[in-house]
Amino acid sequence: MSRAGDLVKGFRTRTVPRERTALAIWFWEIDRVLLSLIVALMAIGLVAVAAASPVAAIDRSTAQIAVNPLVYFYRQLFFVLLGLPIMLVISMLPRPQARRLATFMAMFFFVMLLAVPLLGSTVNGAKRWIDLPGFRFQPSEFLKPAYVVTLAWLLSLRGKDQTLPVIPLTGVTTALIALVLMRQPDFGQTVIFCACWGVLLLLSGVSMRAIGALIGAGLAGLVAAYMFYENGRQRFNDFLGIGVDKSVGPDQTDLAFRTITHGGFTGVGPGGGQHKFRLPEAHTDYIFSVIGEEFGLLACIAIACVYLAIIVRVLLRLLDEEDVFTILAAAGLTTQFGLQAIINMGVNAQIFPSKGMTLPFISYGGSSMLALCIGVGLLLAFTRRNPFMGRHTVVKWSGR
Repeated sequence: MSRAGDLVKGFRTRTVPRERTALAIWFWEIDRVLLSLIVALMAIGLVAVAAASPVAAIDRSTAQIAVNPLVYFYRQLFFVLLGLPIMLVISMLPRPQARRLATFMAMFFFVMLLAVPLLGSTVNGAKRWIDLPGFRFQPSEFLKPAYVVTLAWLLSLRGKDQTLPVIPLTGVTTALIALVLMRQPDFGQTVIFCACWGVLLLLSGVSMRAIGALIGAGLAGLVAAYMFYENGRQRFNDFLGIGVDKSVGPDQTDLAFRTITHGGFTGVGPGGGQHKFRLPEAHTDYIFSVIGEEFGLLACIAIACVYLAIIVRVLLRLLDEEDVFTILAAAGLTTQFGLQAIINMGVNAQIFPSKGMTLPFISYGGSSMLALCIGVGLLLAFTRRNPFMGRHTVVKWSGR
């Protein structure tokens, strides 16, 4: 063997991991595509709220007090700047800590939800908010993501012990939440909570008999809501045109549909919408129609595609996941997020009756924005993967 070969043979190699900071590890673990899509929705929301803010400002102006046309845009910008760091901090938590945080939040906001009938304030005929010095918050918004994660944790325990009564426990809890929400009244949130519970039960592997019972209970709930929930019955009748007096003018869903289609495919241009001034709550429930009027149906389709991309991205992320809790928690949070977006867009497109539900990350609202940031922060924490650990080769002389 040549002298060069002997020299090479005298060396042995040892591969060692390269040191990384906690921030660097988080950067490699986080789903950056998902995070980018969420930030894009926030940016779209700021533009949409700026377009709809003058409508809300005019509604709240009086002869003595003039409201800044962009006041709701400035508030939304504040909520975004507050919520984005919260989302990123929560996404840095290890999965056990994120689960414990969600469980604590679920207990706290469940108590707050029960306190709404006693401490809550009434806005637009609904008693859903609790007023504290300097701010107002809606407990049900913050309870949603925490409830889903806690529900996923309880149902994941069935894999360890089939005798645990987690299904009856989660069913009673969900029924109690639904009862409190219907007393506010808030039918839209009730649908979200019950749907998330049903999806998680399905994913946890319940029997077909149980699934059939769930479907029957859901249909019975809709019938009961129509019979005993006056506001919901009126909205459903308006949607179907039952007993509607056309002489009094179009209802909310008619106005929303006329607004969203007025701009055609390309829209009338930013600030050029006129139909939006006839909409109730144009900056919250019907902001999707404002987008359609000023930026066109193509913009609405693009936004719907962003929501679809977020859902598909999370589901693809879960394909090779083996932890049951992680699968249930991420799927439940995605169901909550996607269903809320579908309901809001469907109402604006006159597919569903009016529900009074915000469009995630786009509609104006402090409680909604902060709760969504918490939920997505948990989702990012649960979908993190091990980072790509860079490696380098250390050459050491072994001697001969």
